[in-house]
Amino acid sequence: MEDNKYNPDNTNEVDNRTNSYDQANDRLTFMTDLEKVQANLEKYGYTEQFRVEKGKLVGIQSKKKFGTKDVKAVNFYRFEGISDPDDMSILYAIETCDGFKGTLTDAYGRYSDDETSDFMKQVEVEKKTEGMQP
Repeated sequence: MEDNKYNPDNTNEVDNRTNSYDQANDRLTFMTDLEKVQANLEKYGYTEQFRVEKGKLVGIQSKKKFGTKDVKAVNFYRFEGISDPDDMSILYAIETCDGFKGTLTDAYGRYSDDETSDFMKQVEVEKKTEGMQP
């Protein structure tokens, strides 16, 4: 068996890595900031913007209100500030029980909004891979 720098003690019998990669392993690497991701999501119908008020998710344009059981986070994206690592945010792609699709943005970490964080802790998160990639 030949030496393998990734498996020097040969603990795995088969190593299927080719050691030659010509593409990124993350299809979303071109989306480096929140605005680019949000623009991409809008192409797929995630046009409503949400906020959390008094324990409900509220559509900013539609004024519709949803409880935690009425929504699902189908994806989320975390961002870190270029000049300040404490400048972190998270963008959720949300789908509601009646077909609305939109986004919810929050700070991430110690600056997060408690009400938004508490709400999202109760929301089902199921990453959707179809219909969100260019």
